[in-house]
Amino acid sequence: MQEQQTFVIVGAGQAGGWVALTLRSEGYAGRIVLIGSESHPPYERPPLSKGVLKGAETPHSTYIATAEKLAEQNIECWFDETVESIDRAGRVVRCASGRSLVYDTLFLTTGGSARKLPALPEDGRTFYLRRIDDAIQLGEALERARSVLVVGGGWIGLEVAATAAQAGKQVAVVEMAPALCVRSLPAEISAFLEELHRANGVAVRLGCAATFEPHAEGVRARLADGSVIDADLAVVGIGMVPHVELAQAAGLEVDDGIVTDEQGRTSDPRIFAAGDVANHPSRHAGRRLRLESWANAQNQAMVAAKAALGGADGYHDIPWFWSDQYDVNLQILGLPPKDVQPVVRQYDERRKVYFYLEGGALRSVIAVNAGRDIKIAKRWMTSGKMPAAADLPDTSRDLQKLPVS
Repeated sequence: MQEQQTFVIVGAGQAGGWVALTLRSEGYAGRIVLIGSESHPPYERPPLSKGVLKGAETPHSTYIATAEKLAEQNIECWFDETVESIDRAGRVVRCASGRSLVYDTLFLTTGGSARKLPALPEDGRTFYLRRIDDAIQLGEALERARSVLVVGGGWIGLEVAATAAQAGKQVAVVEMAPALCVRSLPAEISAFLEELHRANGVAVRLGCAATFEPHAEGVRARLADGSVIDADLAVVGIGMVPHVELAQAAGLEVDDGIVTDEQGRTSDPRIFAAGDVANHPSRHAGRRLRLESWANAQNQAMVAAKAALGGADGYHDIPWFWSDQYDVNLQILGLPPKDVQPVVRQYDERRKVYFYLEGGALRSVIAVNAGRDIKIAKRWMTSGKMPAAADLPDTSRDLQKLPVS
């Protein structure tokens, strides 16, 4: 690797930040340019709907590296800058400001944006939560609001609902699907979350078509059953749209994200992709996945950076995700199979673990306030060895000491 080479990273979120930091920690001494459309250095998104929104954490606490640290690492940062095109033949990225840059290796860590609900204009009554600035603006609006309408019963919507309810707001969640987080959770966990929110005073409306509109006092949802929900503001959490436009225009293979190999390499061997925007082969799933999670953004980025420097390792992490809502920490390891009855290890009503087995193998684990058990289960899934299923519910025995085979 020659030092005069230039590595360019388009997208200065968590994945982009970890690409840059990993290149340096692996000994790359050449030029690194990190380009991002926001004014902030790379940061982690999970706290935005939790600590930052509550005001318990400052936005700066989410940074994975300050501007000063990046400068010390000799990482050039072009913030408030948007890349408009990639010329693969000339290996040039061109920015909206008119600046351009020749690259030897390019990383696309462009993430995505919140899916919009056109019926509700963004006029100070409708909010999305994807960026630090979104969290700051929503936090200020929540302080003034008495009632909140959450559109979408996915992770972002539920975390916002929990934060608002804990702040004493009147909260309603409207979800068109028949269950909360229906795409990622089995029925028993969806039901647990629904009960949790109802117990904390949140009105949860499931499986109902609705139309939304602004009105003089705030926002309004008209449900198919004729009922109406009025609120001071709405928070829309109906998914994310991956930013694939640059890749698509450059002729890279795109299919629900930028298609990569196990090292993050795209259909152009000089271009890598990582994070929310990358569609990668998963050994665990036995198919391709595009994951939107903190762990994926960090670890996939690190693998891609090392691969660009000649590393041989691929990205084979078992998907892992967590959510904090009220006094509940929910962790999901692996991809829960549908229509599989779990083996349940219940310590008490607020602490339990669901083990999902398929064909005699442990495919997924969901833990409620039992993070230690997730760590133990990850070792089992990685090794392919686990205890007998009949031993798992016995809480009188230490999970870590159960015999495995």
